[in-house]
Amino acid sequence: MGLGTAVGLWGACNLLKQQYPVIAKTLFPVPIPKTQPKWKPLMCCLSRRELNLSIVSLLLAAALPNTVFKVIAQEQEQLQRYTDSVEGFTLLRPSSWIKVEKGGATVLFEEENRGVNNVGVVVSPVRLESLKQFGSPQSVADKIIQAEKRKESTKDVELIGVRERSGQGALQVYEFEYIVDSTRGGLKRIFSAAFVNSKKLYLLNIAHADKPESPLDSHTRTMLEQVLHSFDAVPLT
Repeated sequence: MGLGTAVGLWGACNLLKQQYPVIAKTLFPVPIPKTQPKWKPLMCCLSRRELNLSIVSLLLAAALPNTVFKVIAQEQEQLQRYTDSVEGFTLLRPSSWIKVEKGGATVLFEEENRGVNNVGVVVSPVRLESLKQFGSPQSVADKIIQAEKRKESTKDVELIGVRERSGQGALQVYEFEYIVDSTRGGLKRIFSAAFVNSKKLYLLNIAHADKPESPLDSHTRTMLEQVLHSFDAVPLT
């Protein structure tokens, strides 16, 4: 802050005190000198650049919480809870995607006019009590990849990631991510999850186009990962 700026501020303060004494007393509880003070160099004074940066920082700090809340609200608006109490599962699904009927699928949601982007669940009876009896997450992932490779439409497939998490009542849930290139829909990103409950095998499959000329954007990926992590069991009715 230069000397001229400081003097200007001093003059404005005295003018405010003369015309609006109540406001001045509230804003400046310390008495404002009536005569111009003798200015001395202060090493702690901010430069104009530093002052501008401080103001910008304050404005950003005030606006940031609202921005974060807006992003969270938008993501929540894009996802909707779907629960099948008869089959015993629940998940979040994109609210704008439409429900379609397809043989073999317990439920299937597709992006309108882009059926290659979809979320589907298949529930099948099994004799096993837990997913662990099928094998480790890695061994199950290997079986999924081999099954994809055996399809006539598959040109290439690559496993990206494998993880395990706990679901309702400490239920074991396996999650997988891989990329498949096929003659049906081209290059796609696949997110998959599986668990066993009440002698039923639950499989979630999320497919989305992920082509080099139109890659999967970070926002859509985050939304699909939320769908993946939301897949869980619910008590049967």
